[in-house]
Amino acid sequence: MHIKKGDQVIVISGDDKNKRGKVLKVYPKTNRVIIEGVGMIKRHMRPSQQYPNGGIIEKEAPIHASNVMVISPTSNAPTRVSIKVMEGEGKLSRRRVRYSKKYDEILPSGE
Repeated sequence: MHIKKGDQVIVISGDDKNKRGKVLKVYPKTNRVIIEGVGMIKRHMRPSQQYPNGGIIEKEAPIHASNVMVISPTSNAPTRVSIKVMEGEGKLSRRRVRYSKKYDEILPSGE
């Protein structure tokens, strides 16, 4: 999956198009992500220990990962993400890193 927890992303389609936010949670099996402040839904909660009064709570709903793009930290613009294998000394020093295709820079690995 090209999106990691902690990435800054922008929504590219849907009702929340052009909204930016931080990825809070990633669901790789269903290819969905939860983004801070994006895709808000209202949930009717009955009283419990966590919500003693119950009521209507707004929370983020998961959206499909294909509807978001990672924002490059240096240029602050959306970019496509790819995987590059970085070579080093010896066979065991090879590692996979995410990099920006538009700006050809290595992206941080998230949280």
